[in-house]
Amino acid sequence: MKIISWNVNGIRAVAKKGLADFLRQEQPDIIGLQETKISDAKKAEHDFDLAGYQEHFFGAQRPGYSGTALLVKDKVKVLALKNGFGLKKFDIEGRTQVLELEKFYLVNVYFPNSNHELSRLPYKIDFNSALLKYLKKLVAKKPVVLMGDFNVAHEAIDLARPKDNEGNAGFTPEEREDFSKFLASGLIDSYRFLNGQKIQYSWWSFRATARSRNIGWRIDYITVSAKLKKHLKK
Repeated sequence: MKIISWNVNGIRAVAKKGLADFLRQEQPDIIGLQETKISDAKKAEHDFDLAGYQEHFFGAQRPGYSGTALLVKDKVKVLALKNGFGLKKFDIEGRTQVLELEKFYLVNVYFPNSNHELSRLPYKIDFNSALLKYLKKLVAKKPVVLMGDFNVAHEAIDLARPKDNEGNAGFTPEEREDFSKFLASGLIDSYRFLNGQKIQYSWWSFRATARSRNIGWRIDYITVSAKLKKHLKK
């Protein structure tokens, strides 16, 4: 099974830049999108040419903000789909989707950004705590794949300039510790498991030609229950 996680920073923008072509080329069985920036009402007005996929969108109440989506190949048997995890203050931002498959749960998440001045750090810490509590209930039933934009670089190796960013949004002790709690609950960072200390980033600032100079952050992850590690291939 091929699973992809992708923060698209706006579904309408990425659709114009070849989302349908990407799906035809990569042929993922499931793709989880984050930061779709489209309400459920606006989604009804658009056809993104996603033939062959079941479309499950979860928009935020605030227009043009946050939001997630799961695109699932028609051949994949879905037992259940849940948008949100039962807490209104988080669910109104369209951040979490839970897909139940035969052998595992897939949880697609767009974690809150703590913001430049850390104004949303308390909200993010609360979100992390609530999500971890919910995940433990899922794991009691079957293994979990937790993936998405976590908005945190876990270790110094996960960003190009760790010393310059100590205490900044996405690299605060609190956010890093919370990521460690997810791993301590029995989840494995699949990239680190397969690639050791190899350096790879998933996000680059638009400023100062950061991408061309590879001054980036690894803030997007696919984590899996330890029971699934023997099935990991890439």
